Amino acid sequence: MAQWRPYPYDSSAFTYAGDALEAAWPRLHQGDQEPWPSAAQLQAVLEAHPKAAPADFDGDLDALAAALQSAWRAFHAGNFGAAIEQGAALGPLGHAPANKAAGIYAAYLEEDEQVQRQLLLAAAERAEAAMAALPEAANAFYFHAFNLGRYSQSISIVEALRHGIGGKIQDSLKQALELAPEHAEAHTALGLYNAEIVDKVGKMIGAMTYGASADKAKTHFEEALKRVPHSPIAHMEYGNGLYMLYGDKQLDRVTELYVTASELEPADAMEQLDVNSALAELE
Repeated sequence: MAQWRPYPYDSSAFTYAGDALEAAWPRLHQGDQEPWPSAAQLQAVLEAHPKAAPADFDGDLDALAAALQSAWRAFHAGNFGAAIEQGAALGPLGHAPANKAAGIYAAYLEEDEQVQRQLLLAAAERAEAAMAALPEAANAFYFHAFNLGRYSQSISIVEALRHGIGGKIQDSLKQALELAPEHAEAHTALGLYNAEIVDKVGKMIGAMTYGASADKAKTHFEEALKRVPHSPIAHMEYGNGLYMLYGDKQLDRVTELYVTASELEPADAMEQLDVNSALAELE
């Protein structure tokens, strides 16, 4: 894109230069279970799936790992446009930073709805290519659902269901969890999926047509919180889901979840946006 909107806050604490990124990786990626992109890890991936290599790959695995790490550094520092561009340039191997950045940028920084939808659909297409090229990569499926979910919210959940997008989201989330059962972000997303279905079409149709229920929503939300209690968005989406399901009857619990989110210490630019969003909702 010609012009990316800049990150609006100080992100100097999230640069993760040099070895700092690898040291912080377990905390930064506990939620999405993305493996550390080392030369050895990429070698194993390319031995299994050689067609996933970038078109200009010359065999230099160290350079390839450095390029992928650079895309992730850009993401964590809030330079989402660079993360999208750098990740996309690496083909299927760069799907995760590119697609995570696209979803966050579209949700928080891009103000033009048409541009938001273009970014989300482009990310979903990249994810589909990654799903084909890297069928064991849980995040290929997760970020497919992640971006389709945000796209669905931009056009209305009911319209998305009518076009069959809901089924694609559910299938991709289930596949992500089959590949990575501890994927907390996929648990949060599946919790929200169940809550949104019940909210929009009701308990009976939600259960009979889509297999959705309030109990399933809460189970997935609780599983996510158990795994990433430090994640602001895990608390916020749980609160959003409870409000969809129960309205003001659960307002105290919803507020409690948002308060907790607002008090957490962000580890990167994405979490800083989440914390600030929680604070804004509580004002």
